[in-house]
Amino acid sequence: MVSIENGAIAVAASCHGAAAGKTIATEGVVLPPASQSNGAQPETDPSRKRKMTSLPLEVGTRVNCRWRDGKYHPVKVIERRKLPSGGANDYEYYVHYTEFNRRLDEWVKLEQLDLNSVETDVDEKVEDKVTSLKMTRHQKRKIDETHVEGHEELDAASLREHEEFTKVKNIATIELGRYEIETWYFSPFPPEYNDCTKLFFCEFCLNFMKRKEQLQRHMRKCDLKHPPGDEIYRNGTLSMFEFIAILLFLIEYFMSIFATHDTVDGKKNKVYGQNLCYLAKLFLDHKTLYYDVDLFLFYVLCECDDRGCHMVGYFSKEKHSEESYNLACILTLPPYQRKGYGKFLIAFSYELSKKEGKVGTPERPLSDLGLLSYRGYWTRVLLDILKKHKGNISIKELSDMTAIKAEDILSTLQSLELIQYRKGSMSYVRILRSWIVILKPQAVVALKSMSVN
Repeated sequence: MVSIENGAIAVAASCHGAAAGKTIATEGVVLPPASQSNGAQPETDPSRKRKMTSLPLEVGTRVNCRWRDGKYHPVKVIERRKLPSGGANDYEYYVHYTEFNRRLDEWVKLEQLDLNSVETDVDEKVEDKVTSLKMTRHQKRKIDETHVEGHEELDAASLREHEEFTKVKNIATIELGRYEIETWYFSPFPPEYNDCTKLFFCEFCLNFMKRKEQLQRHMRKCDLKHPPGDEIYRNGTLSMFEFIAILLFLIEYFMSIFATHDTVDGKKNKVYGQNLCYLAKLFLDHKTLYYDVDLFLFYVLCECDDRGCHMVGYFSKEKHSEESYNLACILTLPPYQRKGYGKFLIAFSYELSKKEGKVGTPERPLSDLGLLSYRGYWTRVLLDILKKHKGNISIKELSDMTAIKAEDILSTLQSLELIQYRKGSMSYVRILRSWIVILKPQAVVALKSMSVN
């Protein structure tokens, strides 16, 4: 991992500074030097008495850690492991930066930690209990409604077991095509890959291997140059492929098993779909755990050249959704992010909803990045319509025109602070050089142009 390599560089500087600071290490007790050789100082209270810290640090310990920006940030120790060629107290620690998303969790060396800032008086049991019980209504309903015989043990304890099982990401990096990508989260690869920290993916069929040599041999035989299924969209070098698969989610192992759909390409769909989910889970922090069997549609977006079609992202959705969900999972691979592909995938899902004559909404809960992407899409679409429209328009008409659910339309305007409630019956929305008046009982939107000084 990049941070560990950087940490290895910092070790030499730290050891040099240790001589000046007279660091003493005896019987598992360390007194760290008063200063850091790289000049970065953790924010500590000078009046606080320096504590003697026992090593190795316990899981659950809170401490400040030097991140890749050279500054110290608060972290929580999630796991620890002994260094193969180290002494009795030589460990590295898997930490969660409490200020950041879990995707930045990583293994760090002891030298990156400020032992003066150690806190061990946190009631971890209480905190873990609260965390394990954080479920949305949708998650609870899914568990209740899809409970099947043989899985009666799927309760809060099982969810806690899942949290424990997936807390440390097992694969650090992957190679996909011409990119080497740092992963974000745990993915439940088969047991034979437990000793791997890097995997090599075929960019066409998404099969994965342990070694580069295996990938090179596979590429000489692989005859697949695009995802399975039908090409349903093409514009320049961009293509979208659609295929179908049956997903079976098992909570106790958090595995995705694909049943072959009754089509000519059923076997290819099954293997490709399973590999796609293994890959996607490295970058998606799924927290909705339930036992479910559903028919899913997958839409894979590719950049095409003379070598083939290279996956840049995908989204999936249930073929028949009772909640009008038009998207279940969405992912743009990290090398292709910030290029508009996420917005394109979202727009494509709504175009499919329009074609079906339905109103759609993404499956909840949304991730932090997912919510940002959807807010941006909803805002752009709604403002474009409101700026051009003359006369009255209802929320339902807006929904019918955009295929965006009415609740999403109102929440978007609220998040932009464009709605001001007055007397509980009327709301005013200011859009650029216009006022939009929403009469709540009739849900009518009247557009009235006004000049703005």
